[in-house]
Amino acid sequence: MRKIVLAPLCALVTVAVAACSPSGSEKTNPELAPRGTTMTKVKPTKQDLTTKLSISGKVEMNPTFGLAAPVAGQVRYFDLQAPNGTPTKPTRVATVWKDGAPNYVEIPAGATFGGRLVDDKATVTAGMPIASAKHVGYAIVGDIDGAQAYKINGALTDVTVQIKNGPGPFPCTVLGTIAALPQGTIPEKPTQTPDTKTPPAGQTQQPQQPKQPDQPQQPSSSTGLRIVCTAPADVQMINGATASIEVTTGKSAQALVVPVEAVAGQQGKGKVDVIQPDGSRRTTDVTLGLTDGKVIEVKSGLTGDEELAVPGPNLPEGQQQGGDQQKPTGP
Repeated sequence: MRKIVLAPLCALVTVAVAACSPSGSEKTNPELAPRGTTMTKVKPTKQDLTTKLSISGKVEMNPTFGLAAPVAGQVRYFDLQAPNGTPTKPTRVATVWKDGAPNYVEIPAGATFGGRLVDDKATVTAGMPIASAKHVGYAIVGDIDGAQAYKINGALTDVTVQIKNGPGPFPCTVLGTIAALPQGTIPEKPTQTPDTKTPPAGQTQQPQQPKQPDQPQQPSSSTGLRIVCTAPADVQMINGATASIEVTTGKSAQALVVPVEAVAGQQGKGKVDVIQPDGSRRTTDVTLGLTDGKVIEVKSGLTGDEELAVPGPNLPEGQQQGGDQQKPTGP
């Protein structure tokens, strides 16, 4: 009786052990392919590529903006009188002299002089803020950080704004430079001597009325990096309303593009793996351009007929960010 009971139990244990034990060599996780495995192949394509950058902003009244030197040279300022109203024509504020030729700097219509940002007769570089102005009325103002500044500095011709729960999107005209501004200075007016000329014969000198002292003009305050732009006249503004500013930073018509996963590097120089007829990989240097996060422009290094491996090549540590990017510092 005991032998009859033990025999089925022994058979049950044997079956369980056999079911839990692997047969043959140990298998790898099917979800994780070995490093360097070509998962798929892609060919470069051509498409219009546009890159954009969004920053937060708000509606402000009478914001200050900066005017930059158009060329490198010596700056000479004009002595400006306080306007009797909002200027309807541009106001010439300074001249930058280079090689004996004048290069004028003007405050646009609808804005008033805010202050000098460098000394008269100072030597300045092209793009350096030399005067500040104050826009009369509403404008959109957005703060910019240092990383964004270099991306949008040369791309201020195509700016679109959407006011939160309000008008938009609408084109926005940029005023001046995005550079941070120091505090402006207003030169003191020279003191005027009284007229002591003798009146013509037969006329008596009229007593002069006491002149009311002019209100001193307040110089502009310093600002950080920011973009200032104006909306079309028919757009209703509310001071303090939040807005989103979208700047088109680059456009490329019919650019040769590949998926970002096929490229090692993000800016400037990069590398791709070209699949050879025998299935092997050949790592090729390429010059990279614009990217929208999904595809990246290849300016040179490919003809467009190649097949590329995805994912792209594995680069040693320190080369993953491309040739033009700096390695991060700090912990």
